[in-house]
Amino acid sequence: MSETATGNGDGSGVEAVAAATAIAESPREKLTKKAITADHPTWCPGCGDFAVLAAFYKVLEKRNLEHEKIVTLAGIGCSSRFPYFVNGHGAHYIHGRAVPLASGISLARPDLHVFLFGGDGDGFSIGGNHLDHGARKNINMTYFIMDNFVYGLTKKQTSPTSPIGFKSKTDPTGAIDQPVNPMKKLIAGGATFIARTHAANVTHMIQLIERAMDHQGFSVIECLSECVEFFPDVFDPANPKKGGSFEVIQEKKWDNTPEDELRHDVTDELAAYKLAQLP
Repeated sequence: MSETATGNGDGSGVEAVAAATAIAESPREKLTKKAITADHPTWCPGCGDFAVLAAFYKVLEKRNLEHEKIVTLAGIGCSSRFPYFVNGHGAHYIHGRAVPLASGISLARPDLHVFLFGGDGDGFSIGGNHLDHGARKNINMTYFIMDNFVYGLTKKQTSPTSPIGFKSKTDPTGAIDQPVNPMKKLIAGGATFIARTHAANVTHMIQLIERAMDHQGFSVIECLSECVEFFPDVFDPANPKKGGSFEVIQEKKWDNTPEDELRHDVTDELAAYKLAQLP
């Protein structure tokens, strides 16, 4: 009786309600790489940033995130072109100011997945102050910094992480300043998730991006991403494909075994500082 009363006498109203309900309850289409791929990347052939983009695509596919809730943001630099290559909400912001932009979005819309991408110049130089305050405020976002030890977009200038002796257009006789240690800087700043990876290890990158996403707070991943044009081979010692060795720090399992004594306690800040001193 109640169903007939909601219709137009012929049941059409009831049928319309039923159809609308069916549409609302239909399963969401699975997120695919095709759906999230935007423009063709414009990095130099061989750039480590290609691997970072590939890892990010894989994470989005694996997690099957809501397409409309993916946000990619960046500042200025080669790596900061990231939002152009991801089909979703995003912005290419002004130099060094991507962290406050991401902070505002995260605070206003905590339901969104906020991903921030940049390089060593944007993150540790002109944006270094914002990085410190983003860390201490512990605002929820995932910040992926592609560190290549050089300003590539401006054709080989010294960056905050360039090693002493590095010759560039701005230091033709070799850099004399002590380089920034990103890990120590982030620990001191108060970031609650800090990790380092290598662009040659996509599997490890995927694992770290997922852990950073799941962490509630300011998550930062530094990725050693080679600039093949202006500082090639700098990360070869950590690249197994070039005769190096990529060592993954084992996390403490608290299983009371002798091996566990050698594993890293992720809650120990002093232990983190010791690891940050390693090359």
